[in-house]
Amino acid sequence: MSTHPKVDRKGGKACPATGNTHDYQAPGEGDSRSVCPALNAMANHEYIRRDGKKLSTLELYRGLKACYGLSSPLAGILVAGAWLLFGRFGRITLFDIGRHNAIEHDASVVHLDCPPGEKYAPIAIQQDFVNDFAEHVRQAASTAAGRELAEAEVVVTMHDMAATRVRRESSSKSLDVIHANIASGELAAILDIWNRTVDGKQGVPLPWIRTWLSLERLPEGWRPDHTQTLRNQLKGVKAIRAEMKKIRDEEAAAAKS
Repeated sequence: MSTHPKVDRKGGKACPATGNTHDYQAPGEGDSRSVCPALNAMANHEYIRRDGKKLSTLELYRGLKACYGLSSPLAGILVAGAWLLFGRFGRITLFDIGRHNAIEHDASVVHLDCPPGEKYAPIAIQQDFVNDFAEHVRQAASTAAGRELAEAEVVVTMHDMAATRVRRESSSKSLDVIHANIASGELAAILDIWNRTVDGKQGVPLPWIRTWLSLERLPEGWRPDHTQTLRNQLKGVKAIRAEMKKIRDEEAAAAKS
């Protein structure tokens, strides 16, 4: 049984604790959560059911559009593709999304790989993974700036996202083409959705990413300010994959020298 109050879904998307629309509420006992920070954040802010259960394709479709500003074609393709990869129809729980090698994949930025023989991947967030991600990004930015930067001064760039995927994939099981593109697409989407220009540098504020990954919480006061289109998403995936190849080529060349 969930520990947070029941929400009157006809009355809007108010947080049961604060009464404010789409305020953050951590999951309660018995709530269902997935391996995906983006979907868990949607539930924690009630863009989909807070308990993460009995989710329909329509609810996820509407939630993706409202929460992250996805275009109708992109939201539709993501939801339809997910159900096809699940190989099932009808309502699901967020936990169902963690079925190994459907949408879920190894080499996650925040979760351990699925243990051999298990059908579902672990959903516990590995805070050391989050810390490792943030520290690599901060150190790279500090080196480029010629001084030590605090996390609040750092933006996460496309290169940072690509470097993160290279590190995780090099220390994990190899991914097939489909799941490699899904993994890159996750980071490409959030990079474009939250993109900002800070001191002439484009990217996502590092504190936003840390909060999203570690707490599955949206940035305070943030709302979508543009539409994330299918075209932008495909361009983002292509750019990250190209940057990953460049990083790997440079690492291979350095190893030979």
